[in-house]
Amino acid sequence: MDPSKTAYESARDHPSPEVEEHLNAPKGEQVYHSNTFIRPQDRKLHDPDVKFEEYYHYAQRTRVLELEDNAPGEKRSFKDVLLHRSTHNHPQDTSNGSTSPDGKEHTDLPNVNIAKQSNRLEISDEEWINASRAFRTATWGACFYLITTDILGPYGVGFAIGTLGWGPGITLYTVFGFMAGYSGYLIYRCFMNLDSFEFPCRNYGDLGLRIYGPFMRHLINVLQALALLLILGQVTIQNGQGLSQVSKFRLCYAVCVILFVIAGFAIGQIRTLRNYGWLANAAVFLNLLVIFITMGVMAHSPPNYAISVLGSSGSAVDPDSITPDANGNYPPIKHYGGLPNPNSIVGSINGLMSGVLAYGGAQLFVEFMAELRRPRDFIKAMWGAQFFIYSVYMIYGCYVYHFQGQYSYQISYQGVSPYGWQTAGNMLGVLSGLIAAGLYGNIGVKVLYNNVLMDLFNAPPLTAKVGKVLWIVLVPIYWSIAFIVAAAIPDYFGFVTVISAATLIQFTYTFPPMLSLGYNIKLYAMKTSDGDGFDPTTGTVIRRDTGLKRWIRGFFSGGPLNVVANTSHLLYTLGALVTSGLGMYAAIEGMIVAFENPQVNSFSCTSPLNLNAGG
Repeated sequence: MDPSKTAYESARDHPSPEVEEHLNAPKGEQVYHSNTFIRPQDRKLHDPDVKFEEYYHYAQRTRVLELEDNAPGEKRSFKDVLLHRSTHNHPQDTSNGSTSPDGKEHTDLPNVNIAKQSNRLEISDEEWINASRAFRTATWGACFYLITTDILGPYGVGFAIGTLGWGPGITLYTVFGFMAGYSGYLIYRCFMNLDSFEFPCRNYGDLGLRIYGPFMRHLINVLQALALLLILGQVTIQNGQGLSQVSKFRLCYAVCVILFVIAGFAIGQIRTLRNYGWLANAAVFLNLLVIFITMGVMAHSPPNYAISVLGSSGSAVDPDSITPDANGNYPPIKHYGGLPNPNSIVGSINGLMSGVLAYGGAQLFVEFMAELRRPRDFIKAMWGAQFFIYSVYMIYGCYVYHFQGQYSYQISYQGVSPYGWQTAGNMLGVLSGLIAAGLYGNIGVKVLYNNVLMDLFNAPPLTAKVGKVLWIVLVPIYWSIAFIVAAAIPDYFGFVTVISAATLIQFTYTFPPMLSLGYNIKLYAMKTSDGDGFDPTTGTVIRRDTGLKRWIRGFFSGGPLNVVANTSHLLYTLGALVTSGLGMYAAIEGMIVAFENPQVNSFSCTSPLNLNAGG
């Protein structure tokens, strides 16, 4: 039986069973922690002295409180979610207080900067919980759209299948899609059992802290900050290229990119994910509109042959398949059941990486759950979004490859030949890309704010007035840095592929099983029935062993099924690291080839898509 479920049911029936168990714990056990109770609000932010057992205890209590706060009008049909309709009025959080989902008004929040430890001494337990609740306003319907917004991959699926062939392409997208969903479940399980009102889990790095300690938190935060900044830059450059294609390259390319960045300054001012939900809703339908338009155009017009040399599947695995003859006639469209060119390992690995990175949104899952009013509803939003994403990927990718074969372009709507439909796809793509970029910027600024400004400079929370002002200032700075970094690097997309292989894969396929493995080991090592655990009356953490012995005991505890799960998660982690290594190898090899030709950066007026530009 799932141990977290048993503990949850026990907490629901007996809100604090740990008290009696720990007071009657056997004599002679080792005790780690102070015997003087320290309130959660009196601790430092991200305090390394808080033990796993304390996080776990408060998480079980928070899940009970969330059940008590269950609003009768919270249930929504799929139609309501699809159309982003609310079935009841959602209470708004304010700067002075918060309202629970059942409509009960909480005590006003104190007008102090809770980032400063000294200020938190005057905050009561109820005020501390209410301050945490004020951040949690999003619904699972909004979360569904936020997850589906975070898909930059549908336009490249045809390209990926073209580098792999029908069989390997469909198989890999299916396997990676399922594993991405499973990884989302592992993140959800860790979050539900380690997040609480007392110790809110704000971002991915917080899970690393609570399971493996400060080093893992810093590693995850650095990788996430780097990934979010570079993805924002990638989307900026990509949509700048789209605008330059729309202008028929008459508008300076650097200006096209700057126009997109300026629009990002405005959309980035949306602070909460709850308010971002309606934009995410629009982005999903914009993406679907682009997909339907390009499907219709591809069925009635040839591919954009000229642009295929810049980024088609044929250019990646078999350049001869897209090279015209002496009369300027391009080879006919062809398809492959298996690998198009077994000798082009690098090209096929790049296609493989497209499939892996297409499901790279798991890095934002913790941030989504952190702002959900009912985090347990995330699992519905996540599996629903994963099924929707997979369906779109498979239907659209197979369709593109069927009609364009080896000419399938990395950005499918730029690979259609009629200029008018290119323009329609580019403009709709710019709008949806702006929304997706805004989402990455939103999370990126929050990672920076929570882990740098609040930790090091005692900045107030984002719900405070000063925090909101700082947000207004930080957004344009963050977008500008992303643009400058992206624009200054030649062959930027090759560079991002390297970074993506080193970062995004970890958040979807490496860290989730690694965190789940550590969580399982610590949970089963706790052995609450033998006296291990946290005593909330004294603040004491009781452990009968420590060190490597405890980790080994936890790994092999819990019965055969748990040992199999731990072993599987260990192998899953190692397999993801190998995949990451392959991706980095292929990306670096691709960059070496790219730099054999002169490279320009995005500060130039010449668009990379302009084949007629002078050398």
